[in-house]
Amino acid sequence: METTVVSGILESLRIGIGFLWTAAWAITMGLMITSLVQVYVSKERMARLLGDDNLAGLAKATVFGAASSGCSFGAVAIAKGLFKKGAHVVNVLAFMFASTNLIIELGLMILILLGWEFLLAELLGGLILIAVMALIVHLTLPENLFEDVREELNQRDHDHGITEDPTCGMEGKDEYSLVTDGGETLKFCSAGCLETYQQEVASRGGWREELLTWGGWYKLGNQYRKEWSMIWKDVVAGFLISGFVIVFVPQWVWNNLFLQGDSLLVSAENAIMGVTIAVISFVGSIGNVPFAVALWGGGISFAGVIAFVYADLITIPVLNVYRKYYGWKVMLYILGVFFITMAFTGFLMEELFTALGIVPNLAGGETATEQTYFELNYAFYLNVVAFALSGFLFYVYRRGIGAPGQYRDPVCGMQIDDSGPSVTHDGETYYFCSNRCKQSFERNPAEFSHLQPQTSGAGSSQSHEHH
Repeated sequence: METTVVSGILESLRIGIGFLWTAAWAITMGLMITSLVQVYVSKERMARLLGDDNLAGLAKATVFGAASSGCSFGAVAIAKGLFKKGAHVVNVLAFMFASTNLIIELGLMILILLGWEFLLAELLGGLILIAVMALIVHLTLPENLFEDVREELNQRDHDHGITEDPTCGMEGKDEYSLVTDGGETLKFCSAGCLETYQQEVASRGGWREELLTWGGWYKLGNQYRKEWSMIWKDVVAGFLISGFVIVFVPQWVWNNLFLQGDSLLVSAENAIMGVTIAVISFVGSIGNVPFAVALWGGGISFAGVIAFVYADLITIPVLNVYRKYYGWKVMLYILGVFFITMAFTGFLMEELFTALGIVPNLAGGETATEQTYFELNYAFYLNVVAFALSGFLFYVYRRGIGAPGQYRDPVCGMQIDDSGPSVTHDGETYYFCSNRCKQSFERNPAEFSHLQPQTSGAGSSQSHEHH
Protein backbone atom coordinates (compact mmCIF):
# COMPACT_ATOMS: atom_id res chain seq x y z
CA MET A 1 0.00 0.00 0.00
CA GLU A 2 2.76 2.44 1.05
CA THR A 3 4.71 1.67 -2.11
CA THR A 4 1.63 2.48 -4.22
CA VAL A 5 1.14 5.85 -2.43
CA VAL A 6 4.84 6.75 -2.77
CA SER A 7 4.92 5.80 -6.46
CA GLY A 8 1.67 7.78 -6.95
CA ILE A 9 3.22 10.86 -5.32
CA LEU A 10 6.38 10.51 -7.44
CA GLU A 11 4.28 10.13 -10.60
CA SER A 12 2.21 13.21 -9.63
CA LEU A 13 5.39 15.24 -9.19
CA ARG A 14 6.80 13.91 -12.48
CA ILE A 15 3.65 15.01 -14.36
CA GLY A 16 3.31 18.39 -12.57
CA ILE A 17 6.98 19.33 -12.97
CA GLY A 18 6.91 17.89 -16.51
CA PHE A 19 4.02 20.20 -17.44
CA LEU A 20 5.90 23.13 -15.90
CA TRP A 21 9.08 22.27 -17.82
CA THR A 22 7.14 21.99 -21.10
CA ALA A 23 5.52 25.41 -20.64
CA ALA A 24 8.27 27.34 -18.76
CA TRP A 25 9.65 29.08 -21.86
CA ALA A 26 6.16 30.18 -22.91
CA ILE A 27 5.38 31.72 -19.51
CA THR A 28 8.79 33.42 -19.40
CA MET A 29 8.69 34.86 -22.93
CA GLY A 30 5.08 36.02 -22.43
CA LEU A 31 5.95 37.79 -19.18
CA MET A 32 8.87 39.56 -20.87
CA ILE A 33 6.58 40.96 -23.58
CA THR A 34 3.95 41.87 -20.95
CA SER A 35 6.62 43.67 -18.88
CA LEU A 36 7.74 45.67 -21.90
CA VAL A 37 4.20 46.95 -22.49
CA GLN A 38 3.61 47.59 -18.78
CA VAL A 39 6.74 49.75 -18.54
CA TYR A 40 6.09 51.85 -21.64
CA VAL A 41 2.28 52.38 -21.63
CA SER A 42 1.05 55.03 -19.19
CA LYS A 43 -1.79 54.09 -16.78
CA GLU A 44 -3.15 57.67 -16.79
CA ARG A 45 -3.55 57.60 -20.57
CA MET A 46 -5.20 54.18 -20.32
CA ALA A 47 -7.82 55.42 -17.80
CA ARG A 48 -8.67 58.41 -20.00
CA LEU A 49 -9.22 56.16 -23.01
CA LEU A 50 -11.41 53.75 -21.02
CA GLY A 51 -13.92 56.35 -19.83
CA ASP A 52 -16.18 55.99 -22.89
CA ASP A 53 -19.21 53.74 -22.63
CA ASN A 54 -19.09 52.68 -26.29
CA LEU A 55 -17.67 50.02 -28.58
CA ALA A 56 -14.37 51.89 -29.02
CA GLY A 57 -13.90 52.06 -25.22
CA LEU A 58 -14.65 48.33 -24.94
CA ALA A 59 -12.21 47.49 -27.75
CA LYS A 60 -9.45 49.59 -26.12
CA ALA A 61 -10.09 47.92 -22.75
CA THR A 62 -9.72 44.50 -24.41
CA VAL A 63 -6.48 45.46 -26.18
CA PHE A 64 -4.95 47.11 -23.08
CA GLY A 65 -5.95 44.12 -20.97
CA ALA A 66 -4.42 41.63 -23.40
CA ALA A 67 -1.15 43.58 -23.20
CA SER A 68 -1.27 43.87 -19.41
CA SER A 69 -0.37 41.84 -16.32
CA GLY A 70 -1.31 38.14 -16.33
CA CYS A 71 -1.91 37.87 -12.58
CA SER A 72 -5.55 37.81 -11.41
CA PHE A 73 -4.74 39.93 -8.33
CA GLY A 74 -2.56 42.32 -10.35
CA ALA A 75 -5.31 42.73 -12.95
CA VAL A 76 -7.89 43.47 -10.23
CA ALA A 77 -5.60 46.02 -8.52
CA ILE A 78 -4.79 47.82 -11.79
CA ALA A 79 -8.50 47.76 -12.77
CA LYS A 80 -9.38 49.36 -9.42
CA GLY A 81 -6.95 52.21 -10.18
CA LEU A 82 -8.48 52.66 -13.65
CA PHE A 83 -12.00 52.58 -12.16
CA LYS A 84 -11.10 55.25 -9.57
CA LYS A 85 -9.68 57.47 -12.30
CA GLY A 86 -12.99 57.33 -14.21
CA ALA A 87 -12.93 54.23 -16.47
CA HIS A 88 -16.44 52.89 -17.22
CA VAL A 89 -17.43 49.72 -15.31
CA VAL A 90 -17.98 47.67 -18.50
CA ASN A 91 -14.47 48.61 -19.67
CA VAL A 92 -13.00 47.80 -16.24
CA LEU A 93 -14.54 44.29 -16.31
CA ALA A 94 -13.42 43.79 -19.95
CA PHE A 95 -9.90 44.93 -19.03
CA MET A 96 -9.75 42.43 -16.13
CA PHE A 97 -10.98 39.55 -18.28
CA ALA A 98 -8.64 40.33 -21.18
CA SER A 99 -5.64 40.71 -18.89
CA THR A 100 -6.14 37.23 -17.45
CA ASN A 101 -7.49 35.36 -20.49
CA LEU A 102 -6.19 36.97 -23.68
CA ILE A 103 -2.52 37.36 -22.73
CA ILE A 104 0.42 35.92 -24.67
CA GLU A 105 1.78 33.61 -21.96
CA LEU A 106 -1.64 32.03 -21.37
CA GLY A 107 -2.19 31.50 -25.11
CA LEU A 108 1.18 29.81 -25.51
CA MET A 109 0.52 27.54 -22.50
CA ILE A 110 -2.90 26.52 -23.81
CA LEU A 111 -1.41 25.78 -27.23
CA ILE A 112 1.37 23.62 -25.74
CA LEU A 113 -0.63 21.77 -23.05
CA LEU A 114 -4.12 21.54 -24.60
CA GLY A 115 -3.81 22.15 -28.36
CA TRP A 116 -4.79 24.70 -31.01
CA GLU A 117 -8.52 24.02 -30.72
CA PHE A 118 -8.51 25.18 -27.09
CA LEU A 119 -6.43 28.24 -28.01
CA LEU A 120 -8.95 29.19 -30.72
CA ALA A 121 -11.84 28.70 -28.26
CA GLU A 122 -10.00 30.79 -25.65
CA LEU A 123 -9.40 33.71 -28.05
CA LEU A 124 -12.71 33.65 -29.95
CA GLY A 125 -14.67 32.80 -26.79
CA GLY A 126 -12.84 35.56 -24.90
CA LEU A 127 -14.09 38.17 -27.37
CA ILE A 128 -17.64 36.73 -27.31
CA LEU A 129 -17.54 36.64 -23.50
CA ILE A 130 -16.59 40.33 -23.31
CA ALA A 131 -19.45 41.22 -25.70
CA VAL A 132 -22.01 39.10 -23.74
CA MET A 133 -20.75 40.52 -20.43
CA ALA A 134 -21.08 44.11 -21.75
CA LEU A 135 -24.66 43.38 -22.88
CA ILE A 136 -25.64 41.84 -19.51
CA VAL A 137 -24.14 44.78 -17.59
CA HIS A 138 -26.01 47.28 -19.79
CA LEU A 139 -29.30 45.42 -19.21
CA THR A 140 -28.91 44.75 -15.48
CA LEU A 141 -26.62 47.41 -13.98
CA PRO A 142 -28.32 48.82 -10.85
CA GLU A 143 -28.56 52.58 -11.22
CA ASN A 144 -25.74 54.48 -9.49
CA LEU A 145 -24.35 51.29 -7.86
CA PHE A 146 -20.87 51.75 -9.34
CA GLU A 147 -20.89 55.57 -9.28
CA ASP A 148 -21.64 55.53 -5.54
CA VAL A 149 -18.91 52.94 -5.00
CA ARG A 150 -16.44 55.02 -7.06
CA GLU A 151 -17.13 58.08 -4.90
CA GLU A 152 -16.81 56.00 -1.72
CA LEU A 153 -13.56 54.46 -2.95
CA ASN A 154 -12.01 57.85 -3.76
CA GLN A 155 -13.23 59.31 -0.47
CA ARG A 156 -11.93 56.35 1.55
CA ASP A 157 -8.55 56.44 -0.14
CA HIS A 158 -8.40 60.21 0.32
CA ASP A 159 -9.23 59.92 4.06
CA HIS A 160 -6.78 57.09 4.66
CA GLY A 161 -4.13 58.36 2.29
CA ILE A 162 -4.09 55.16 0.21
CA THR A 163 -2.58 55.82 -3.19
CA GLU A 164 -1.80 53.66 -6.18
CA ASP A 165 1.80 53.24 -7.21
CA PRO A 166 2.14 55.61 -10.21
CA THR A 167 4.47 53.21 -12.01
CA CYS A 168 2.41 50.00 -11.85
CA GLY A 169 -1.06 50.66 -10.38
CA MET A 170 -0.63 48.39 -7.35
CA GLU A 171 -1.25 49.71 -3.82
CA GLY A 172 1.52 51.99 -2.51
CA LYS A 173 3.16 51.51 0.91
CA ASP A 174 4.30 54.15 3.41
CA GLU A 175 7.88 52.91 3.54
CA TYR A 176 8.34 53.55 -0.19
CA SER A 177 7.13 57.13 -0.46
CA LEU A 178 8.58 60.43 -1.61
CA VAL A 179 7.44 64.04 -1.84
CA THR A 180 7.63 65.61 -5.31
CA ASP A 181 8.83 69.16 -6.01
CA GLY A 182 5.17 70.17 -6.18
CA GLY A 183 4.60 68.94 -2.59
CA GLU A 184 2.58 65.81 -3.60
CA THR A 185 3.28 62.61 -1.64
CA LEU A 186 3.62 59.58 -3.88
CA LYS A 187 3.60 56.02 -2.56
CA PHE A 188 5.12 52.97 -4.26
CA CYS A 189 4.58 49.25 -3.79
CA SER A 190 8.30 48.41 -3.61
CA ALA A 191 11.82 49.84 -3.65
CA GLY A 192 12.00 48.73 -7.30
CA CYS A 193 9.02 50.87 -8.38
CA LEU A 194 10.28 53.85 -6.36
CA GLU A 195 13.64 53.58 -8.13
CA THR A 196 11.92 53.24 -11.54
CA TYR A 197 9.93 56.43 -10.88
CA GLN A 198 13.03 58.38 -9.80
CA GLN A 199 14.81 57.07 -12.85
CA GLU A 200 12.00 58.22 -15.16
CA VAL A 201 11.98 61.70 -13.60
CA ALA A 202 15.76 61.93 -14.06
CA SER A 203 15.92 60.63 -17.63
CA ARG A 204 15.14 62.28 -20.96
CA GLY A 205 15.56 59.44 -23.46
CA GLY A 206 12.68 57.83 -25.42
CA TRP A 207 11.92 54.12 -25.01
CA ARG A 208 13.94 53.11 -28.09
CA GLU A 209 17.02 54.85 -26.71
CA GLU A 210 16.32 53.51 -23.24
CA LEU A 211 16.37 49.89 -24.41
CA LEU A 212 19.94 50.48 -25.59
CA THR A 213 20.99 51.52 -22.05
CA TRP A 214 21.30 49.84 -18.64
CA GLY A 215 18.58 52.15 -17.31
CA GLY A 216 15.94 51.01 -19.79
CA TRP A 217 16.75 47.35 -19.18
CA TYR A 218 16.62 47.96 -15.44
CA LYS A 219 12.99 49.15 -15.74
CA LEU A 220 12.16 46.08 -17.78
CA GLY A 221 13.98 43.79 -15.30
CA ASN A 222 12.15 45.35 -12.37
CA GLN A 223 8.72 44.91 -14.02
CA TYR A 224 9.56 41.33 -15.04
CA ARG A 225 10.60 40.49 -11.46
CA LYS A 226 7.34 42.00 -10.22
CA GLU A 227 5.24 39.99 -12.72
CA TRP A 228 6.90 36.79 -11.47
CA SER A 229 6.47 37.75 -7.81
CA MET A 230 2.70 38.09 -8.43
CA ILE A 231 2.09 34.82 -10.27
CA TRP A 232 4.71 32.26 -9.21
CA LYS A 233 2.61 30.77 -6.37
CA ASP A 234 -0.41 30.31 -8.67
CA VAL A 235 1.79 28.79 -11.38
CA VAL A 236 3.57 26.31 -9.08
CA ALA A 237 0.31 25.40 -7.28
CA GLY A 238 -1.51 24.87 -10.59
CA PHE A 239 1.13 22.55 -12.00
CA LEU A 240 1.61 20.50 -8.82
CA ILE A 241 -2.15 20.20 -8.14
CA SER A 242 -2.73 19.06 -11.74
CA GLY A 243 -0.23 16.20 -11.28
CA PHE A 244 -1.95 15.03 -8.09
CA VAL A 245 -5.46 15.38 -9.60
CA ILE A 246 -4.45 13.29 -12.64
CA VAL A 247 -2.95 10.50 -10.52
CA PHE A 248 -5.18 10.42 -7.44
CA VAL A 249 -8.73 11.52 -8.43
CA PRO A 250 -10.59 8.39 -9.59
CA GLN A 251 -12.69 8.48 -12.76
CA TRP A 252 -15.99 7.99 -10.90
CA VAL A 253 -15.58 11.44 -9.26
CA TRP A 254 -15.57 13.15 -12.68
CA ASN A 255 -18.42 10.93 -13.91
CA ASN A 256 -20.57 11.98 -10.92
CA LEU A 257 -19.78 15.69 -11.18
CA PHE A 258 -20.07 16.00 -14.96
CA LEU A 259 -22.95 14.48 -16.93
CA GLN A 260 -21.91 12.33 -19.90
CA GLY A 261 -23.49 12.41 -23.36
CA ASP A 262 -24.05 14.65 -26.36
CA SER A 263 -27.18 16.64 -25.50
CA LEU A 264 -27.43 20.42 -25.00
CA LEU A 265 -28.29 19.80 -21.33
CA VAL A 266 -25.03 17.85 -20.80
CA SER A 267 -23.03 20.62 -22.45
CA ALA A 268 -24.73 23.30 -20.30
CA GLU A 269 -24.27 21.30 -17.05
CA ASN A 270 -20.58 20.71 -17.85
CA ALA A 271 -20.02 24.44 -18.48
CA ILE A 272 -21.74 25.42 -15.20
CA MET A 273 -19.80 22.76 -13.28
CA GLY A 274 -16.52 23.89 -14.91
CA VAL A 275 -17.02 27.44 -13.59
CA THR A 276 -18.11 26.11 -10.16
CA ILE A 277 -14.93 24.01 -9.79
CA ALA A 278 -12.84 27.05 -10.82
CA VAL A 279 -14.49 29.18 -8.10
CA ILE A 280 -13.62 26.69 -5.35
CA SER A 281 -10.24 25.53 -6.73
CA PHE A 282 -8.32 28.59 -5.42
CA VAL A 283 -5.98 28.31 -8.45
CA GLY A 284 -6.01 31.57 -10.35
CA SER A 285 -4.01 33.19 -13.10
CA ILE A 286 -2.26 30.94 -15.61
CA GLY A 287 -1.95 28.19 -12.99
CA ASN A 288 -5.41 26.94 -13.96
CA VAL A 289 -4.26 25.72 -17.42
CA PRO A 290 -2.48 22.57 -16.13
CA PHE A 291 -5.52 21.95 -13.88
CA ALA A 292 -7.65 22.15 -17.04
CA VAL A 293 -5.44 19.42 -18.58
CA ALA A 294 -6.35 17.21 -15.61
CA LEU A 295 -10.06 17.89 -16.15
CA TRP A 296 -9.78 17.18 -19.88
CA GLY A 297 -7.95 13.93 -19.10
CA GLY A 298 -10.81 13.02 -16.73
CA GLY A 299 -13.22 13.05 -19.69
CA ILE A 300 -14.90 16.39 -18.98
CA SER A 301 -16.47 17.99 -22.03
CA PHE A 302 -14.94 20.77 -24.11
CA ALA A 303 -17.52 23.24 -22.68
CA GLY A 304 -16.56 22.37 -19.09
CA VAL A 305 -12.82 22.77 -19.66
CA ILE A 306 -13.12 26.07 -21.57
CA ALA A 307 -15.51 27.53 -18.96
CA PHE A 308 -13.06 26.45 -16.22
CA VAL A 309 -10.14 28.25 -17.93
CA TYR A 310 -12.18 31.46 -18.28
CA ALA A 311 -13.11 31.54 -14.60
CA ASP A 312 -9.89 32.53 -12.82
CA LEU A 313 -11.36 35.97 -12.00
CA ILE A 314 -14.00 34.53 -9.65
CA THR A 315 -11.95 32.15 -7.50
CA ILE A 316 -12.67 32.64 -3.79
CA PRO A 317 -9.43 34.60 -3.02
CA VAL A 318 -10.15 37.03 -5.92
CA LEU A 319 -13.80 37.45 -4.83
CA ASN A 320 -12.49 38.41 -1.40
CA VAL A 321 -10.40 41.18 -3.01
CA TYR A 322 -13.52 42.54 -4.78
CA ARG A 323 -15.32 42.55 -1.41
CA LYS A 324 -12.47 44.50 0.22
CA TYR A 325 -12.28 47.03 -2.62
CA TYR A 326 -15.93 47.53 -3.54
CA GLY A 327 -18.12 45.89 -0.84
CA TRP A 328 -20.47 42.87 -0.84
CA LYS A 329 -23.04 44.22 -3.32
CA VAL A 330 -20.56 44.86 -6.11
CA MET A 331 -18.69 41.60 -5.38
CA LEU A 332 -21.92 39.57 -5.74
CA TYR A 333 -22.87 41.53 -8.89
CA ILE A 334 -19.44 40.81 -10.50
CA LEU A 335 -19.69 37.12 -9.46
CA GLY A 336 -23.18 36.82 -11.00
CA VAL A 337 -22.29 38.56 -14.28
CA PHE A 338 -18.99 36.68 -14.73
CA PHE A 339 -20.46 33.28 -13.73
CA ILE A 340 -23.31 33.53 -16.25
CA THR A 341 -21.14 34.84 -19.10
CA MET A 342 -18.34 32.32 -18.51
CA ALA A 343 -20.67 29.30 -18.36
CA PHE A 344 -22.72 30.55 -21.35
CA THR A 345 -19.60 31.19 -23.49
CA GLY A 346 -18.14 27.76 -22.64
CA PHE A 347 -21.45 26.18 -23.70
CA LEU A 348 -21.53 28.27 -26.90
CA MET A 349 -17.95 27.30 -27.82
CA GLU A 350 -18.76 23.59 -27.58
CA GLU A 351 -21.86 23.97 -29.75
CA LEU A 352 -19.97 26.07 -32.32
CA PHE A 353 -16.93 23.76 -32.44
CA THR A 354 -19.18 20.68 -32.69
CA ALA A 355 -21.00 22.28 -35.64
CA LEU A 356 -17.62 23.02 -37.29
CA GLY A 357 -16.36 19.52 -36.46
CA ILE A 358 -13.23 20.76 -34.63
CA VAL A 359 -13.81 19.56 -31.05
CA PRO A 360 -10.53 17.73 -30.33
CA ASN A 361 -10.62 13.95 -30.05
CA LEU A 362 -9.44 13.02 -26.56
CA ALA A 363 -8.91 9.35 -27.39
CA GLY A 364 -6.32 10.18 -30.05
CA GLY A 365 -3.70 11.75 -27.73
CA GLU A 366 -1.22 10.44 -25.21
CA THR A 367 -2.34 10.63 -21.59
CA ALA A 368 -0.29 12.65 -19.10
CA THR A 369 1.07 9.41 -17.61
CA GLU A 370 2.29 8.13 -20.98
CA GLN A 371 4.13 11.30 -21.93
CA THR A 372 7.90 11.80 -21.67
CA TYR A 373 8.62 15.34 -20.53
CA PHE A 374 12.36 15.74 -20.16
CA GLU A 375 14.17 15.20 -23.44
CA LEU A 376 16.39 17.14 -25.86
CA ASN A 377 13.62 18.74 -27.90
CA TYR A 378 12.44 22.26 -28.78
CA ALA A 379 11.21 22.85 -25.18
CA PHE A 380 14.70 22.17 -23.80
CA TYR A 381 16.40 24.71 -26.10
CA LEU A 382 13.68 27.34 -25.67
CA ASN A 383 13.90 26.93 -21.87
CA VAL A 384 17.68 27.43 -21.98
CA VAL A 385 17.18 30.71 -23.92
CA ALA A 386 14.32 31.81 -21.62
CA PHE A 387 16.29 31.04 -18.42
CA ALA A 388 19.34 32.89 -19.78
CA LEU A 389 17.23 35.98 -20.57
CA SER A 390 15.58 35.76 -17.14
CA GLY A 391 18.98 35.56 -15.48
CA PHE A 392 20.11 38.63 -17.42
CA LEU A 393 17.00 40.64 -16.40
CA PHE A 394 17.38 39.68 -12.72
CA TYR A 395 21.07 40.62 -12.89
CA VAL A 396 20.21 44.04 -14.41
CA TYR A 397 17.53 44.55 -11.72
CA ARG A 398 19.98 43.77 -8.88
CA ARG A 399 22.63 45.95 -10.51
CA GLY A 400 20.16 48.85 -10.63
CA ILE A 401 18.53 48.59 -7.20
CA GLY A 402 21.80 47.73 -5.44
CA ALA A 403 23.90 50.50 -7.02
CA PRO A 404 25.70 52.88 -4.64
CA GLY A 405 23.57 55.53 -6.33
CA GLN A 406 25.17 58.86 -5.44
CA TYR A 407 24.82 59.91 -9.11
CA ARG A 408 22.16 59.64 -11.80
CA ASP A 409 22.85 59.07 -15.47
CA PRO A 410 21.09 62.09 -17.08
CA VAL A 411 20.24 60.11 -20.24
CA CYS A 412 18.56 56.99 -18.80
CA GLY A 413 18.20 57.92 -15.10
CA MET A 414 20.15 54.90 -13.82
CA GLN A 415 21.63 55.05 -10.29
CA ILE A 416 25.41 54.85 -10.65
CA ASP A 417 28.66 55.48 -8.82
CA ASP A 418 31.64 57.45 -10.13
CA SER A 419 33.50 54.47 -11.63
CA GLY A 420 31.83 54.66 -15.08
CA PRO A 421 32.31 57.04 -18.03
CA SER A 422 32.01 60.75 -17.18
CA VAL A 423 31.89 64.16 -18.91
CA THR A 424 32.44 67.67 -17.55
CA HIS A 425 30.06 70.28 -18.96
CA ASP A 426 29.76 73.91 -17.76
CA GLY A 427 31.89 73.06 -14.75
CA GLU A 428 29.61 70.15 -13.69
CA THR A 429 30.68 66.50 -13.91
CA TYR A 430 28.09 64.01 -15.21
CA TYR A 431 28.45 60.22 -14.82
CA PHE A 432 26.98 57.57 -17.13
CA CYS A 433 26.02 53.90 -16.97
CA SER A 434 27.56 53.22 -20.39
CA ASN A 435 29.46 54.80 -23.26
CA ARG A 436 26.21 54.88 -25.24
CA CYS A 437 24.59 57.26 -22.71
CA LYS A 438 27.78 59.32 -22.62
CA GLN A 439 27.71 59.66 -26.44
CA SER A 440 24.01 60.71 -26.38
CA PHE A 441 24.89 63.40 -23.84
CA GLU A 442 27.88 64.62 -25.86
CA ARG A 443 25.76 64.90 -29.02
CA ASN A 444 23.30 67.26 -27.29
CA PRO A 445 24.41 68.28 -23.76
CA ALA A 446 21.81 71.10 -23.55
CA GLU A 447 18.99 68.51 -23.61
CA PHE A 448 20.27 66.71 -20.51
CA SER A 449 22.33 69.17 -18.46
CA HIS A 450 19.32 70.70 -16.65
CA LEU A 451 19.56 67.80 -14.18
CA GLN A 452 21.45 67.67 -10.93
CA PRO A 453 23.98 64.84 -11.36
CA GLN A 454 23.71 63.99 -7.64
CA THR A 455 20.73 61.85 -6.55
CA SER A 456 18.41 63.38 -3.99
CA GLY A 457 19.08 60.40 -1.74
CA ALA A 458 15.36 59.60 -1.35
CA GLY A 459 15.00 55.89 -1.41
CA SER A 460 18.46 55.29 -2.85
CA SER A 461 19.62 53.43 0.22
CA GLN A 462 16.68 51.01 0.03
CA SER A 463 18.47 48.27 -1.78
CA HIS A 464 16.35 45.37 -0.62
CA GLU A 465 12.85 44.48 -1.61
CA HIS A 466 10.24 43.50 0.98
CA HIS A 467 7.39 41.19 0.06
